[in-house]
Amino acid sequence: MEALLLGAGLLLAAYVLVYYNLVKAPRCGGIASLRGRTAVVTGANSGIGKMTALELARRGARVVLACRSRERGEAAAFDLRQESGNNEIIFMALDLASLASVRAFATTFLSSEPRLDILIHNAGISSCGRTREPFNLLLRVNHIGPFLLTHLLLPRLKTCAPSRVVVVSSAAHRRGRLDFTCLDRPVVGWRQELRAYADSKLANVLFARELSTQLEGTGVTCYAAHPGPVNSELFLRHVPKWLRPLLCPLAWLVLRAPRGGAQTPLYCALQEGIEPLSGRYFANCRVEEVLPAARDDRVAHRLWEASIKLAGLGPEEDVEPKEDLLPEDPGTPSSLSSTHSKKPTVFESHANLPKLPDLSKVTHRIPVKTEPEPQTS
Repeated sequence: MEALLLGAGLLLAAYVLVYYNLVKAPRCGGIASLRGRTAVVTGANSGIGKMTALELARRGARVVLACRSRERGEAAAFDLRQESGNNEIIFMALDLASLASVRAFATTFLSSEPRLDILIHNAGISSCGRTREPFNLLLRVNHIGPFLLTHLLLPRLKTCAPSRVVVVSSAAHRRGRLDFTCLDRPVVGWRQELRAYADSKLANVLFARELSTQLEGTGVTCYAAHPGPVNSELFLRHVPKWLRPLLCPLAWLVLRAPRGGAQTPLYCALQEGIEPLSGRYFANCRVEEVLPAARDDRVAHRLWEASIKLAGLGPEEDVEPKEDLLPEDPGTPSSLSSTHSKKPTVFESHANLPKLPDLSKVTHRIPVKTEPEPQTS
């Protein structure tokens, strides 16, 4: 009997350690009111994306749910309007696997929405499922699609600066190794899928890093965010049905709820004073050092150039804002900080800086500070 009690006590103690170190997520604070601001959240019909959109809506933002399924996207918009009390939540169709869909979304958004203050790339896949495409579907959905969408929406982000871009990545990026000789090769088999997923998450981290370099001085900042181990559809989507009854209770015990997983992306989108950390990787609502492969500026720039080609962006691509698409309201606040803030934020110091030229024509690098080597114990 004593042995059983001792064993139960040890298990409980172990779970408490796991819970407070892995499962329990710190709460995001940041800007209290987002009235007058507009946010786009991709993949916001469920999981982390839906909880992220809910919190933005509760703070008064106009939120665009960019989702592939119209039925699920409109249902999510209805649910979020009911739960948040904010009617400024709308659905727009976006399929990141289709570059044509990405362009169509950007055209629709730019022609109907005068502002864009926060862009959160949450949508992603962990497996190709039964789909067989002539390209790397994991890289397309997790990186190339978001890359193209960011590129097309940059004029609006710059016009509304200070603004932010958040790319939801993963700790799986540590296993990624980009091979530029076969970057877009189709993925076949679960081993290749695991590798391709890690590669796409590494691409997310490098993309945020290079984007911050390209946008230095524009008032647009960007961050890579790791939501932590989350019990979401992404986790169970490709698990065999017979295995789900066994995994679901375990997932409930050791994985975060989607609301907890949304905290770090929200922190990157809302926390004041982190502008100098643009381009960095965040986990558990704090900046975290990454391995050398994830902070290699040369590889990040090479990925940028390869992504331009894979996204179909030619040197003639027009990304400058059209005057007739920018009906700016002079009465709308342009800072992500609260209108009641007593101190000016770092955002406000960039408000009058010149616009960035067409990123597809950039042929030089802007030097950036590199963070020190991570300390090992």
